[in-house]
Amino acid sequence: MTGFPRCRPVGDRGLLVEFGETVAKESHDGVMRLDAALARQPFEGLAEAVPAYASLLVSFDPRVTDHRAVQDRVSALIANAATVETAGTEREVEVCYDGDLGPDLDAVASACGLTPEAVIAAHLGAVYDVSMYGFAPGYAYLAGVPEEIRLPRKQAAVRGIAAGSVIIAGPQCLVTTLTMPTGWWIIGRSPTRILRGENADRPFLFDVGDRVRFRRIPRDVFEASAQG
Repeated sequence: MTGFPRCRPVGDRGLLVEFGETVAKESHDGVMRLDAALARQPFEGLAEAVPAYASLLVSFDPRVTDHRAVQDRVSALIANAATVETAGTEREVEVCYDGDLGPDLDAVASACGLTPEAVIAAHLGAVYDVSMYGFAPGYAYLAGVPEEIRLPRKQAAVRGIAAGSVIIAGPQCLVTTLTMPTGWWIIGRSPTRILRGENADRPFLFDVGDRVRFRRIPRDVFEASAQG
């Protein structure tokens, strides 16, 4: 894309590296390649790299380095990582679409001109990329909702949506980790634990760059898993 990647300073200890302005695979691939390159070849003073859909925030210690040096290092890594492929781990998330667990399933089907079973089949048939974390702990934004079931967000949010709800909007899917309001479409619920607070080294099930597949389970299995 014209003009990308580009860098701009953020405060006195950050550099935002932008690969695009929209949610697109090309942009996110660039983000992931740079993130992997920084992990393999960290520079002196690197504090953290935080990936998003189309940008990567590189935080550094200003006592050790500065914006110009960091930008030069990042530019070199981007040039060398242009053809490097990144491969995350594939994760599985269970989901039950039954009745009250997927209160918007029928509405999604009607809006898309499909049957509820066709919506479920489309959702299950996709492989989702863990693109970023945001909004709340464990909120992994999963890119890859099939075109045939993509809908814009609702006009108004609904309060009190249960943790574990599987929700979609546009090209994105998310498994909620907290009771929350949402304007996304709720098509199912999962008993799979995304938050893993007992493991300080791995607090979430997914890493950015991982892939996710959903596996359908019946109501009795969902209830047994949710109680376990």
